[in-house]
Amino acid sequence: VRPEKIPCYKPEKSGDLQAMPKIAGTELMKGFRESKELETANEHVRNLFSIEHNRRREMVEIFKEDMVRRVYRHELDYGSMEAKLGLMTARIRSLQEYMEQFPRQSVVKVQLKELIDKRKRFLRYLRRWDYRRFEYILEKLDLVYKPYPTKFHWITRKDSLRKLTDIHCEQIKQNRLEEYRQQLEAQQIDFLEKKLNNLELIRKEQIECQVPVTVEAEQIKAVRKQYEELKRKREAIAESKREQEDA
Repeated sequence: VRPEKIPCYKPEKSGDLQAMPKIAGTELMKGFRESKELETANEHVRNLFSIEHNRRREMVEIFKEDMVRRVYRHELDYGSMEAKLGLMTARIRSLQEYMEQFPRQSVVKVQLKELIDKRKRFLRYLRRWDYRRFEYILEKLDLVYKPYPTKFHWITRKDSLRKLTDIHCEQIKQNRLEEYRQQLEAQQIDFLEKKLNNLELIRKEQIECQVPVTVEAEQIKAVRKQYEELKRKREAIAESKREQEDA
């Protein structure tokens, strides 16, 4: 079965562990938070400047500011590597949420893919030159870095058929080995019984003929012990099966 294709803009591919959070609709827009007039204004007037009654872009701006504050170096930092990664991450997650609602927007899809690739290049640079800061950013922004593969291999139909053939042949081999093992286990008691009788007969004839004895009594004792233990175990298994069938 062919696995389901995951688009490149999905969080599973981009490495975003957290989606864009839901911001309270009663929160004021970014440019009107410190307005003294709105503090004493009527509720209907405040609603006009709230996020709920304005464009989605206002909510995205608040989310961008929050992401930058997680990793910035100082309050006016918008040009460092950390701040740029925070802005890109906020933009990526907002576009991912938009693509969930409108998956046929090809222009937005291209923009999102370009942003993901750009962020990955930034992270690769940080990973190479400042690994501690790289880990810090991944932790603060809830990201997983997925590096580019060192060796790229095209998946072809011929390779897939060869792989499926190998898997099928391996299953056939394992099934035949399992059947052969069960067959040997079924013959094990008879084999041990025959071996025990032959050893006893050989030892008896060697003693009667007064020739050097090659079969020791300890060897016969060990075979008899193995035979009795195996027979007892098989009887217990058979009895438990009968009890299960009766129940």
